[in-house]
Amino acid sequence: MSANYSFLVEPERDLVRITMGGLFGPDDIQGFLAARKAAHAKLICPRNAHLTLVDSREMKIQSQDMVTAFQGVLATPEYRSRRLAFVIGRTLARSQLLRALSGRGAYCFETFLEAEAWLFSPADEAPLRVAS
Repeated sequence: MSANYSFLVEPERDLVRITMGGLFGPDDIQGFLAARKAAHAKLICPRNAHLTLVDSREMKIQSQDMVTAFQGVLATPEYRSRRLAFVIGRTLARSQLLRALSGRGAYCFETFLEAEAWLFSPADEAPLRVAS
């Protein structure tokens, strides 16, 4: 497959930045899970108190099996973020992401500025503008 992903942890901000692109297969998901575990080990905040910002602008259309696998990735309670924001492009993969996020309480944005503004806003504040 042609999947790529990277994690950048900012422990002082309780922030995990993830960049994802390409087409994922089962082995890529397993590698992603291992990388996520290593990234979360660098956090210093309590479990589930971190923020996550995902750059998914380079994601390709995924197979239904991979969409289902990503739903499972998002549902894993020990890695659940306090807030989860995605920066997405205008691709067909966007609709798959929105389906995978169903019920997760995450938001999608068109810019990093909008995503970070929401991530670091007061806890009960809804985003002013989201991508749809």
